[in-house]
Amino acid sequence: MNNHAETKAVKAVIENYMNGTYQADIEKLKGVFHEKAVMNGYLGPDCLLADPSGFIADIAGSPSMASNNDPYQAEIESIRIEGNVASVIVSETGFRGEGTLVDFFHLIKIDGQWYIISKLFTTL
Repeated sequence: MNNHAETKAVKAVIENYMNGTYQADIEKLKGVFHEKAVMNGYLGPDCLLADPSGFIADIAGSPSMASNNDPYQAEIESIRIEGNVASVIVSETGFRGEGTLVDFFHLIKIDGQWYIISKLFTTL
C-alpha cells in the first residue's frame, strides 16, 4: 500500500524528470538518476541499451522543448511503491514536437532519497 509521503516523494522525482526534460534542465535531470542507473528501450526501430548519459547529452545539445514551444505533455499513469522500491509508468506526447513514448521507471530509495535506477521506454 502506498504511503502518502512516499508517493509524494516518488512523484516529485518523476516530475523533476519530466520538467528537466521539457526545460532541458540538465542539473535537474542528473539529480533524478542514481549513478548506476540504466536507460534501455526503443527509439523507433532502434534498440538502445545504455545509461542516462546519452539521453542527458542529447537533451543538453538541443534547444529545450520549452523554448521551441513543443506541445510536450507527460502524464503519470501509475505509481506502485513496495518498501524501498517503486514502479512508475509515464506517457509522453509531443516530445520534440511529435514524439510519443511510454516510459517504465523503477526507483530505489537509498538513505532516505528516491532515485531512478532504471528507465525502460518505447516510442509509439
